[in-house]
Amino acid sequence: MRILFLSTWFPYPPDNGSKIRAYYLLRGLAQSHDVTVIAFLPPGNGVVGSEDFADLGASQVCPVPVDPYRHVRIPGAAKFISPIPIAYWPSRFMSRAVAQVAPRSGWDAVVAVQAPVAQYALQLAAVPRILDVDTSLSYQLYQRYLDSERALEHLRTFVSWQKAHLYETRLFRSFQGCTVVSETELEHLQGMLGSSDSRLELCPNGVDCQHNRPGLAPRQPRTLVYNGALTYSANYDAMRYFLDEIYPLIRQQEPGVSLTITGSLSGVNLDGLRLDESVRLSGYVKDVRNPISEAGVCAVPIRQGGGTRLKILEAMALGTPVVTTTKGAEGLSVTPGENILIADEAEAFASQVVCLLRDAEFSKQVAARARQLVEQEYDWTQIGERFVALVEEVQCRQSGRRARS
Repeated sequence: MRILFLSTWFPYPPDNGSKIRAYYLLRGLAQSHDVTVIAFLPPGNGVVGSEDFADLGASQVCPVPVDPYRHVRIPGAAKFISPIPIAYWPSRFMSRAVAQVAPRSGWDAVVAVQAPVAQYALQLAAVPRILDVDTSLSYQLYQRYLDSERALEHLRTFVSWQKAHLYETRLFRSFQGCTVVSETELEHLQGMLGSSDSRLELCPNGVDCQHNRPGLAPRQPRTLVYNGALTYSANYDAMRYFLDEIYPLIRQQEPGVSLTITGSLSGVNLDGLRLDESVRLSGYVKDVRNPISEAGVCAVPIRQGGGTRLKILEAMALGTPVVTTTKGAEGLSVTPGENILIADEAEAFASQVVCLLRDAEFSKQVAARARQLVEQEYDWTQIGERFVALVEEVQCRQSGRRARS
């Protein structure tokens, strides 16, 4: 098949959650199909060379030098009166790039990765469309609405949720196939799609178990890691909560403990974080496997956001035991106490971390069972094959309908 692959994030290098997902879905498709890629590549996100294009496996790659989220920092009042979510404001540059290839004959399917590029797939009339939703914005905003307490915040989040819900419902129903990463969001989208003919499938996040394997770096005693960039609000909230309420409790019991937080710090308000000499901000790390492998515990105190946590799957694959919250483990087929430890209160979370730091044998057992889980259920090879099968099925079904009509 000839497939047009539209991505909200340029899928190389695969160094954050969204780019990793796009990268492996693309690689899966490119193994057996002719794929053309058009993707946003904002200025300042690095130079991508021809050798990187080759690694993607696509026959043609077209970067669009625009930030898809360029409007999210506009004043709140402007966001409030916008008729559609600001994250979905169209880009004439992306529209133009798609328009240049749309007239070509022979497109068998168009795949859009994340909702911000979904609107451009509609430029290819009568071509079967598949949308990898990843995480629905309306689902995230609904969660914020439920969590809001003050009256003004309650009203603001309600309006934002409804706006996103209406926009996404209209958009998603124009696709013949949709995928999401977790069971909770699967139910959310089922309500949005209603009686439409869209095929809805669960396509979880994954991890490359061959690339990420235990023993890549020697384990350092009394070390913690959080492998998530603070530029993402859910990661910032997690670390602010951890440093304010959990980390001091851990340090009381393990005075020599240290914490490494990986990821870009561009535009991050460090004054809002309770930092001290035991906390290391690594900044962007080209190979995040090393700091994860070196840590005794991967602490993931997530309290907000959606989807499934690639940072947890990475740590599991690398043999580093994970302590997280119920929210952090959302959408993962984990068993608390066996392949992961879960705690929602600060004292309980700190206690679980200290337990892993002190009990080497228990820590090894948790890590080994976690590695077994990701090998069986979350390897990108298996997930990619299921995604490709869905694309092929949707294309075959739509082609059959066109032939009969």
